[in-house]
Amino acid sequence: MLSPTTACSSSPLPSHRRVRIGTRGSPLARWQAEWVAARLRDAWPGLTVELVEIKTLGDRDRNSPLASIGGAGLFTKEIQRALLDCRVEIAVHSLKDLPTQPVEGLILGAVPPREEPRDALIAPAHGLLEHLPAAARVGTGSLRRRAQLLWMRPDLEVVGVRGNVETRLNHALEGRLDAVLLAVAGLRRLGLDSAITQTLGPPDFLPAVGQGALGIECRGDDPDTLALLAPLDDPASRASVLAERALLADLEAGCMVPLGAWGRSEADGLLALDAAVLDPAGRQRLAAHASGPANDPQTLGLAVAAELRRQGAEALLRPCGEEPAKEPSSSH
Repeated sequence: MLSPTTACSSSPLPSHRRVRIGTRGSPLARWQAEWVAARLRDAWPGLTVELVEIKTLGDRDRNSPLASIGGAGLFTKEIQRALLDCRVEIAVHSLKDLPTQPVEGLILGAVPPREEPRDALIAPAHGLLEHLPAAARVGTGSLRRRAQLLWMRPDLEVVGVRGNVETRLNHALEGRLDAVLLAVAGLRRLGLDSAITQTLGPPDFLPAVGQGALGIECRGDDPDTLALLAPLDDPASRASVLAERALLADLEAGCMVPLGAWGRSEADGLLALDAAVLDPAGRQRLAAHASGPANDPQTLGLAVAAELRRQGAEALLRPCGEEPAKEPSSSH
């Protein structure tokens, strides 16, 4: 378990202060960290920003299914440890990778404006999900995508794939698979969105909690860094993802679950949240919706979680360590 070490020395906020950003080394992670660095330099002229690359467990093991090597925290724990050990002042995460269980001593310093949260189908020969032939092989490493895909097309074969965005994309572009599912946001950030043949989104295909959003962490006892991050925070994006994360925290109990959620600000000023829980084989789907005040995302997330439980979601939430049910035609 991560825990704070000795207090880090803090310097005042002058423009010449140096700030170190902890990031994974994948092309997408570095793009995200560079984007944050550029926003910081724009907001604070003269600020020195340095990227510190940190290898995570998810980076070291690129072959095993995510659920089998620990799930939550695979791409974040080592970076959070660097924060606590004062080796960096800021950590940039894909927010969907950041566990909902808080780490003592760390806080979410900023959530920048959210990118498109939907999923992308890359199916070069067939284009659309409905045009894929029966038994077509579709790649994803996500339990959520797998379950929703099988809910919509139980005749497909879902194949587990790992690796960075480019590696997974090439499974489809080079014909090793009929299609792959990836996040629209990651493809856009890397300039690869021309490969998208269809976007899959609400209400039928819900994104992962926090998908498309960045989560910028810092130490809770570092007010100077918090002040540096303030211009990057987008209140609407923060409220949306906090509602989603409250829902997930209530339902997951620390485990990966096939759950999709979509929080967003409505025209009337309210915060809306849709969510769905599926069994891993995509045979059953429970959905719920609610809206509430934008300044209380926690209550909204818990209300949607309670409605899913009322519908029987407990039966679909597999215990930690239990393998998802396997269809005869599917593989991980």
